[in-house]
Amino acid sequence: MKTFEGKILCLDRADINTDEIIPAKYLTEIDKKAMKPHLLEDLKLEGFNPETDLKGISVIVTRENFGCGSSREHAPWALEENGINVVIAPSFARIFRQNMFNCGMLAIELTPSDIQALFDLSKDAGSKLSVDINKGAIRAEAKDRELTLGFHLSEFDKALVQTGGWVEYADQNY
Repeated sequence: MKTFEGKILCLDRADINTDEIIPAKYLTEIDKKAMKPHLLEDLKLEGFNPETDLKGISVIVTRENFGCGSSREHAPWALEENGINVVIAPSFARIFRQNMFNCGMLAIELTPSDIQALFDLSKDAGSKLSVDINKGAIRAEAKDRELTLGFHLSEFDKALVQTGGWVEYADQNY
């Protein structure tokens, strides 16, 4: 099973689309690893540099409607190849969200106030987060602060993540 913990990157923008997550010019690649260096390279966000800001990141916290635009599995694949298995937002584009679970990754929806609390906590360098899927709990910490938040997953989405994704789930159940 993948890990669901690590260093947090906050992207303070709504409507980050799949073209910004992995530019369309790389969609002809058939090897997921070829997408790794291009994650978020077209994202326009003040102060964000993908070459330096993505190093060591395992969790992205962002605003509404993450993964909108073209429906493609390449966007979760590009995140996965960079070791990012958790994205937390108030909402996701429907297909992107399901592609995350199909790849055995977590797309966690929290209220805007919980998202803001994670943004506030992550102002301190070295903030990190862990997810307990069975308890539906997120524990985030930075310097001398801690935050615990609850979330809900359907039993099916939870099973997809716990088995490693759709292919593994189908192998076990059909």
